[in-house]
Amino acid sequence: MPDFNILITDGLDDVGQSILRTASRLDDKTGISASDLIQAVGVYDALIVRGRTRVTAEVFDAAKKLKVVGRAGVGVDNIDLESAKKHNVTVVNAPVSTTLAVAELTFGLLLAVAREIPRADAAMKKGEWLKKELEGVELNDKTLGIIGYGRIGQEVGKRAAAFGMNVVAYDANIPEHEIKELGGEPVSMQDLYSWSDFISVHTPLNIQTRDLIGALAFSEMKDGVRIVCAARGGIIDETALLAALNSGKVAGAALDVFGNEPPGLTELIEHPRLIATPHIGAQTVEAQSRAAEDIANEVLAALRAEKLRWKVA
Repeated sequence: MPDFNILITDGLDDVGQSILRTASRLDDKTGISASDLIQAVGVYDALIVRGRTRVTAEVFDAAKKLKVVGRAGVGVDNIDLESAKKHNVTVVNAPVSTTLAVAELTFGLLLAVAREIPRADAAMKKGEWLKKELEGVELNDKTLGIIGYGRIGQEVGKRAAAFGMNVVAYDANIPEHEIKELGGEPVSMQDLYSWSDFISVHTPLNIQTRDLIGALAFSEMKDGVRIVCAARGGIIDETALLAALNSGKVAGAALDVFGNEPPGLTELIEHPRLIATPHIGAQTVEAQSRAAEDIANEVLAALRAEKLRWKVA
């Protein structure tokens, strides 16, 4: 007989499901509604989600047997961590599985915003030849400011250095000497804003970072700065970004994440100098396989009271 009952609500790669089925009764209810989740969760020992499902206080209240919530990815802002603690539920994630995928997308967005690649493609598909209008900028010898120099920020920094960029970084949680050892030049946030030709954001979303980049931050940046965010929606104040794009303070921006997802066809999404992608940072075959394997093993370890690698709460 299976030892545990586990519920998946946002899908999981086959490799993860195979691991879980060796020791559990696994139900895949991908796409389940919030109300149906509250009705169903009471019989499960573990819940595995991605970014869509919100594990709220109401879910924890209804989850009488729940021992662990696993996030098949990095960010856990869709999980009420205080409620998890209140109900003695362990929260784990898979923080290393999607590092390369997000770093590579970030660099793709940097290149796209520097050379207006989406606009060029869209024009060609309409039979337009905009060669003279599409004068971009080179990355070589430009300064890239990285806000948040954790795993993903470091990988972006490596790629930027290979392109001849000067990499400066700010991270409130990493000592300056470690940033230097990891290939970045540690700077204050104010210096990062004033020195950077490009800025890439890699912080988690929390109380300290919500609306971190707003009107004041934009006012401290170089004129014509370009900014990329594939971290979490809500770190950049989207109203302030729209104003900065309209004024020309920001020459171009690329976002993979938004405060509300999906954001709909907003004025920001429609802006000609914004490149928008639908939160695809972790959407590679390799990353999804790694995330599924990592979270499956971590959830089973939590259920078996074994040592955990990636306990969040």
